[in-house]
Amino acid sequence: MRREDNDSWDLLTGVGTTATGIAAARALASKGADSLISDPFARPLVEALGVDYYLKMADGELEGEETDSFDLSVMADGIAVRTQFFDEFFLNATGTGLRQAVILASGLDTRAYRMQWPAGTTVFELDQPEVIDFKSRTLADMKVTPTARLHSIGIDLRLDWPSALLTHGFDTSRPTAWIAEGLHGYLPAEAQDRFLDTITDLSATASRIAIDWHPDLNITSNDRSREVSRSERQRSNGVDIKDPSDMIYLGPRNNIGDYLSARGWQIQTHTAEQRFAANKMTFHHDDAAAGLLRAHYTVATLG
Repeated sequence: MRREDNDSWDLLTGVGTTATGIAAARALASKGADSLISDPFARPLVEALGVDYYLKMADGELEGEETDSFDLSVMADGIAVRTQFFDEFFLNATGTGLRQAVILASGLDTRAYRMQWPAGTTVFELDQPEVIDFKSRTLADMKVTPTARLHSIGIDLRLDWPSALLTHGFDTSRPTAWIAEGLHGYLPAEAQDRFLDTITDLSATASRIAIDWHPDLNITSNDRSREVSRSERQRSNGVDIKDPSDMIYLGPRNNIGDYLSARGWQIQTHTAEQRFAANKMTFHHDDAAAGLLRAHYTVATLG
């Protein structure tokens, strides 16, 4: 279904399916003794949703006909590199003394539960109310507790999320570590600018942000990605996404690195391929995972 300004979703429809798929890939990427990341809660969250396709993805058990061939390890590696980037960002930020963190469009992210946060750290996570409710309830049923002071805020980021953040105790006088993981393409061009402006307005000097983005989102819309998404393998396992590019906003927009730099942020940007190299991982490109494998990763510090 093509995006509309006032559309909504849960974890099994529309944009929400991407959060579920990413959690499944994160579970797969966590398998093995030498895996780059470890998210012990990803698979239980996917299992609780009850869709065979995603559970088989998490276990690396998907099989398909030859024309539907897609190496899940390519996606798992891409998710591992992306996850490690944001994990490392938080470790570095808190290592310099930042004790306030915000996870925007958190989806099934479990950093507030699986990372070891320094004492006194407050984490805010924001996403659709249904997404926040499902994750919080499922982890509570598992007797899993946050490792930081956690405020989970159920709100659509197209609404007045800054007021919700402030209502829950966000302190604009304290430097903040912000992440916006996998969010870029789901915002229209004008909303992207407003989003970055709002973060800048809420940030004290020495705040940091990490974000993944694409200089040209049109690369994510290609025949290969549509071929995989329309496969019988997906439909037979309860997933029907005709065109993944329908879930994002294509077309020209401002370069995120340049935009942040013009607003006082000191930036450093690497490509996904460079992140693979930094982690000593082999880079294999497949257009079906262009959203991961052609991404840029930016870390910026204010002031």
